[in-house]
Amino acid sequence: MYTQSLDVPDGDHSGKPALKAVARPLNDAELARQTQLQTRFDERIDADQKIEPQDWMPEAYRKTLVRQISQHAHSEIIGMQPEGNWISRAPSLKRKAILLAKVQDEGGHGLYLYSAAETLGTAREQMLDGLHSGRAKYSSIFNYPTLTWADVGVIGWLVDGAAIMNQIPLCRCSYGPYARAMIRVCKEESFHQRQGYESLLAQMKGTPAQRDMVQDAVNRWWWPVLAMFGPPDADSPNSAQGMRWGIKRVSNDELRQKFVDATVPQARVLGVTLPDPDLKWNEARQQHDYGAIDWDEFWATVNGNGPCNHERLATRVKAHEDGQWVRDAALAHAEKHRARQLKEAA
Repeated sequence: MYTQSLDVPDGDHSGKPALKAVARPLNDAELARQTQLQTRFDERIDADQKIEPQDWMPEAYRKTLVRQISQHAHSEIIGMQPEGNWISRAPSLKRKAILLAKVQDEGGHGLYLYSAAETLGTAREQMLDGLHSGRAKYSSIFNYPTLTWADVGVIGWLVDGAAIMNQIPLCRCSYGPYARAMIRVCKEESFHQRQGYESLLAQMKGTPAQRDMVQDAVNRWWWPVLAMFGPPDADSPNSAQGMRWGIKRVSNDELRQKFVDATVPQARVLGVTLPDPDLKWNEARQQHDYGAIDWDEFWATVNGNGPCNHERLATRVKAHEDGQWVRDAALAHAEKHRARQLKEAA
């Protein structure tokens, strides 16, 4: 699932970034070597070549990737919760099987995104500690409640639809492991989006109460979904550098506009009204105009004060603690296997 533009720095819930260590000054030889490596790196970026884990990269590039990929992974893992609590209440065996498979997909996305981040030299335990302590961020969209079954379909249609819009450019990310992971993620998210839309089509052919339920869910999710793409470009100071490095390919505002333009005709077919009185086609721009997003709500949610922030994090921490015995057993088995191999090799 996922994702807002990950221009949001990690830090505590006050919004303050974590303290940074001060590097020692470089001597002349080190500085010359650093300049040479930087020039080679820039040339590869300009040639649209992939950077691989064994390649030299600027520390700022590495840190940006660790932050973005780990936030992405956190979002996939936390994103299992809003829909996961509907698995036992799905209206049919078919819908339950689809939802179960989807939630499992999200967990898998998180695992291989953590693996991609580990290639940058950051331990998974360190990333998880950042999430569980509240220092690391994840997508704000997962801090909203799923009140009805229609919410599950709307998440598939709008949230996953926004995720696909944001993630397809990441398949061309300059960092190889991240780009390759995103190819599989996007294929699976595309299926998630289609099944969500199909579920809503079925509900819109039902009773008036079902149609009202779908409209209510659209009303509640539309604006948080638009905020998923991140702050306006003018308020995203990290975006320019991310695009220079080829980590980010399309700006927040461009992605948001593409999503609105793609979603309006889908809503028309579905038979729902998008809750924006200012939403209209602009003939001069050949794009849709839309209303103002409540960025105060967005930042409040990002900084830990959304409707479900505390619940989501507490549930995640409890699941991690409850699963400690599985990790201990796996490590014990691996150690036993290693000891046997050493004994046989002796």
